[in-house]
Amino acid sequence: MDNLKKLIREIPDYPKPGILFYDITTLLQDKSGFHEMVDKLCSHYEGQKVDKVAGIEARGFIFAPALAYRLNAGFIPIRKPKKLPWKRAEVTYQLEYGTDTLEMHQDAVKAGERVLLCDDLLATGGTAAAAIQLIRQLGGHVAGAAFAVELNFLNGRGKLPGVDVFSLMQYDK
Repeated sequence: MDNLKKLIREIPDYPKPGILFYDITTLLQDKSGFHEMVDKLCSHYEGQKVDKVAGIEARGFIFAPALAYRLNAGFIPIRKPKKLPWKRAEVTYQLEYGTDTLEMHQDAVKAGERVLLCDDLLATGGTAAAAIQLIRQLGGHVAGAAFAVELNFLNGRGKLPGVDVFSLMQYDK
């Protein structure tokens, strides 16, 4: 994955001093890199039954539809509050300083459907855990959680017990 990591811009001290931000927009702009990333994410799930791919707003909306298309599945947007026009299911979860909420249409998942969660980055795992809770709340089975990047030092996968977590690129610092 070193060739893909080379396409990710590292921005020191963003959004605050001491943070190293991994900017994937440079990887997305590279047509070969973007294609390879989608191919490698999909290859992990080929041969598995995936009915829907859920993407978390906002960057999950970049990856999840591409995976859904390649895996012959539907796409589910998981959004921030008051962005969906119909009846919504929601889950509120703890952040480091406060709470946040995710929403999904109530009819987005049918009981027993296998849903793959997809996002650009797994950091602390709070948002992914909330999205998984939302999928399960509607009766879905979580087929896995796919991420382009995982920050191992934040132990986000620890908040996703019992879920097959797959990430293409890992950073240890």
